[in-house]
Amino acid sequence: MSSTPMNTSHQIYSESSILILIDLQGRLMPAIDQGEAVLNQCIRTAKIAQLLEIPIIGTEQSPNSLGSNIESIKSFCSTTINKEHFNACADGLTAAIPSDRQQCILMGCETHVCLMQTALKLIDEGYDVSVVVDGVGSRKALDKQIALDRLQTAGARLVTGEMLGFEWLKSAKSPVFKEVLALLK
Repeated sequence: MSSTPMNTSHQIYSESSILILIDLQGRLMPAIDQGEAVLNQCIRTAKIAQLLEIPIIGTEQSPNSLGSNIESIKSFCSTTINKEHFNACADGLTAAIPSDRQQCILMGCETHVCLMQTALKLIDEGYDVSVVVDGVGSRKALDKQIALDRLQTAGARLVTGEMLGFEWLKSAKSPVFKEVLALLK
């Protein structure tokens, strides 16, 4: 993997980003605190990523037990990794990330389990990791908050969906500005 230190840039660039949607599965989402809001933010961000031609990878934890990702999520993912480990890297995530994409943007569930373990491994492997805080969830709000604190301490950048969307756009002169703005507002 990359030998450059993580978070070498304070900025997030659409051309070096990949969106990773963790375990937004039909049987899991009803148990997630504010699950509908989390899912809606993931869909909104995936639509923006699609407009900006940012690749999207999904993961599914033990799909034989928890079922597949929700159809509206599956439709955005060019690749979906079925996994048994909580850390998706152990089941092939890093191999699926294009070599020109060093900025991993993570969203999904559960913040304190699969998302956190995946993010920590990506940081260890030298990726620049951002977590969209309004697009992650856990069954309990405390678990989510402690995981976000731990991730930030470990070097992950915490962002909101709106912050990310405008950062990916860079300028109101972007050819997809109006479409993205409509999704953000």
